[in-house]
Amino acid sequence: MQLKLGPLLRYVDETRATVWVETTEAGEVEVLGHRAQTWSVHGHHYALVLVEGLRPGSVTPYEVHLDGAKVWPLDDSPYGPSVIRTPQADGAFRLAFGSCRRSAPFDEQGFKDFGPDALVALAERMAAGDAEWPDALLLLGDQVYADDPSDAVLEKLRSAHGGRQGSEVADEIGNFEEYTWLYDDAWLTPAVRWLFSTVPLCMLLDDHDLRDDWNTSLTWRRWVSTQPWWHDRVVGAYASYWVYQHLGNLSPEQLDKDPTYAAMRGLDHEDERSSYLDAFAWEADEDPASTRWSFYRDFGARSRGVRLVAVDSRCSRHLEPGERAMVDAHEWEWVRRHTVDAVEPIHHLLLASTLPFLLSPGLHHLEGWDEAISSGAWGRPGARLGEKIRQGMDLEHWASFRNSFDDLTDLLTDLVRSDDPPTSILMLSGDVHCSYLTEAALRDADHPGTAIRQLTMSPFRNPVGRHIQLANKLLDSRVLTKVLHRLARSARVPDVAASWRTAYGPWFDNGVMTVTVDGDDVAVDVDHAAVEQGRQVLGSTLHYQIRA
Repeated sequence: MQLKLGPLLRYVDETRATVWVETTEAGEVEVLGHRAQTWSVHGHHYALVLVEGLRPGSVTPYEVHLDGAKVWPLDDSPYGPSVIRTPQADGAFRLAFGSCRRSAPFDEQGFKDFGPDALVALAERMAAGDAEWPDALLLLGDQVYADDPSDAVLEKLRSAHGGRQGSEVADEIGNFEEYTWLYDDAWLTPAVRWLFSTVPLCMLLDDHDLRDDWNTSLTWRRWVSTQPWWHDRVVGAYASYWVYQHLGNLSPEQLDKDPTYAAMRGLDHEDERSSYLDAFAWEADEDPASTRWSFYRDFGARSRGVRLVAVDSRCSRHLEPGERAMVDAHEWEWVRRHTVDAVEPIHHLLLASTLPFLLSPGLHHLEGWDEAISSGAWGRPGARLGEKIRQGMDLEHWASFRNSFDDLTDLLTDLVRSDDPPTSILMLSGDVHCSYLTEAALRDADHPGTAIRQLTMSPFRNPVGRHIQLANKLLDSRVLTKVLHRLARSARVPDVAASWRTAYGPWFDNGVMTVTVDGDDVAVDVDHAAVEQGRQVLGSTLHYQIRA
């Protein structure tokens, strides 16, 4: 029995932690004296170990034992032990985040094509003791690229499925087994493996976890649903996402109530578990209300009131024209329940979505115009044009789902008008392959005590070409913003009840962003990756302070 993947440190609070592993065989996994039996699906073995009895504010090195034999840390690791760091009541909290990470070698060609890896650089900085460690790491989508796998995974695909050549998806991931190759490829990088074993992880999925433009529109949805490869792709995507990413997002209390987790541990035979998970995955796509990928975490002591609400903005969409919503009514009710209607006051709200809530104003107007003409504002010819532009330019952010954008502004308004409004509302996003910081204000509500910011960080490692960089900068120009605003008004798109400006950025290098909350104060650090003397390092681009 060997350790195949992991360990991944997932949920951590003042006294508890969960550690996820994949093993080569069935057996018992032990972490700090706490044990769990593996369970298997589709020939793969997993365990999530609950570690209890930790001291608040402590740093505890840990090992992983399989059937009594030590398998982690690796003997030749240059990064030191893996540790579990529990929060303390009076300490600062640091959340690092970003999205979009391609797997590629760390050689001259790999750096030329994809640049340095910001997560590797973060791990190297942590191991060197050059900066404060993050208390959690939020991965905002596109951890794996099912529609554009690395050369190493392509070689395996072509070797295993040579007969699939000529198909539209010949070089794409097709099922659960092939998804496991993606996770091996992405998570076995030594620096990243140690990073993931030491910093608690939160994860959301985005389109490339399944396929580019996933759920962009009803037209796209109707087309893809008729494809012969779609069923196996969906089942593999959702089933593997539940195992590798979503399961660790849940607290011990949520795990105890999760029927799928209960089935994985309770069913006696692997074929039963595999069938159950596949049926769950297919139903999750057919009926989004059947499961929930959004989650929340309260970080540190409850009195500090730092809450992360991570919103699924991909799977729970409603795509009917005239009723389009980024987040359907069922899911949005959950979002409001854990924000506006939260039992305990939220001092700092970290509202996360893989797709940015606030784009540059010019792009916002372009997406609003496109949605309007796609829905018939300019007749049938306009609708056909709008659909082509939407799919061709990936115009599928919150700005292109106006119903949901209005729901968001209503939510923000209700928060700042509450009896105990948050000190800050920080909207965290990725996806767009650039990083920027936006300062925002609501037009219909005074909120001098609440800072509202959009913080966008992308990519970890997947830069875009210069033509896309230029287009982004043009869309943020005053002249083009005015033109696109008039275009949106011509399609009867009303102005929104908020205003914002890009205060810093956009930047297009690979990087990571960190939010530090210390009492009433919030700091944002933007770091970008570089290669210096053969080492991947992070350099400071911006330090931004928010004071109450």
